Amino acid sequence: MQKVVVGRVAEYDIRHSAQTDIPAVVTINMKTLPEHYSDYFYYEILSEFPETFLVAELGDNVVGYIMCRIEYGFSHLRRFGLARKGHIVSVAVLPEHRGKGVGTKLIEYAQEQMAKKSSRECYLEVRVSNLQAIALYERLNYKRVSRLEGYYRDGEAAYLMACPLDKYE
Repeated sequence: MQKVVVGRVAEYDIRHSAQTDIPAVVTINMKTLPEHYSDYFYYEILSEFPETFLVAELGDNVVGYIMCRIEYGFSHLRRFGLARKGHIVSVAVLPEHRGKGVGTKLIEYAQEQMAKKSSRECYLEVRVSNLQAIALYERLNYKRVSRLEGYYRDGEAAYLMACPLDKYE
């Protein structure tokens, strides 16, 4: 299968994920995040939403990923109304590759892909203790919409954060 590169940041390629990337994605998730999914879940998201499942690669090594899905439901940004929206399910970059713009570019390219699929907004959940991620999302124009008490399995709360995707129209 041919690798489809959607962008670059420094020496990193940002490209659409392939099924062969899933073991590396699972490993990155296990090393960097306290939340884990079944292997099947990654394959399912990739199968259903291939345009919004991206990886960052340095040489032949996957060092980061973002997996998203497209949903339809109540808007997180407008008081009333339904919206087609992107949901960032998970995003992670190996610690030794952080601070180089990889996470930012993964999010920006995923948002661009969501907008191409007619999504008008994007949202995510983030641990209230993950100050580094919250700062990144705020730099990318995400706003805290609500606090979800006991959201994570260990009982920690999450912020639901959302941003418009109108800059990609």
